[in-house]
Amino acid sequence: MMGQIQSVAEDIMLIDGFDLNLQGRTGSYLLLREELTLVETGPSQSVPYILKGLKQLTIDPKDIRHIVLTHIHLDHAGGVGLLLSHCPNADVYVHPKGARHLLDPSRLITGARQVYGSHFDALFDPVIPVPESKLISVEEGDTLIQGLTFLHTRGHANHHVSIYDEETNGIFTGDTLGVRYEPLAQDGLEFILPSTSPNQFDPSAMLESLKKIENYKVGRIYFGHFGVSHQPAEVYKQLANWLDLFVT
Repeated sequence: MMGQIQSVAEDIMLIDGFDLNLQGRTGSYLLLREELTLVETGPSQSVPYILKGLKQLTIDPKDIRHIVLTHIHLDHAGGVGLLLSHCPNADVYVHPKGARHLLDPSRLITGARQVYGSHFDALFDPVIPVPESKLISVEEGDTLIQGLTFLHTRGHANHHVSIYDEETNGIFTGDTLGVRYEPLAQDGLEFILPSTSPNQFDPSAMLESLKKIENYKVGRIYFGHFGVSHQPAEVYKQLANWLDLFVT
């Protein structure tokens, strides 16, 4: 059985956000380094689980210094404004095309309401704006002192970034490399599907992003959905096979 908090590397914890009230669907990664860093927040409904996880680790939310977002879809970033009220010393790192929508999330909210209808409030509300003073736009190749390098990785969304972690030779991929089914992985089977967002899915761009990531020769992949794969070659193969079906 998966726990709410898992150690996935020597200094990285995975906190289950119970997105859509489902265990093992969406996670946030806490990097226990000199400057505490959180990758992804999930929706606002995940924030209590993040705070609970921090408490279990005896970490004061005020000590979080960096919040890194792979992209601004609400299941990955909808809770960032709410979380900032508990983490006042943190800055938020996001693709330049995503920053303006965190500053004013009205279009995100409208789009999500069209998809989720009457379920929106229970799943995502509130979506709180991020103050401009807290936003840092990241360009291709930018780095954090944590040993993290930002890569622009289109395919799932035009504002998507992945983050290479030099210390663990791993990469946080959000939705770029698809969705991983953790229960099957626990039984020894890696099963990956591409994450096909409704309006920006671009299989050719996703394949280019896959090739960019492959060049880093990582030993592990930190998925947004969900968990960590230590079989990158298998992940690349499966995703490439799926994408080939989309472009042929």
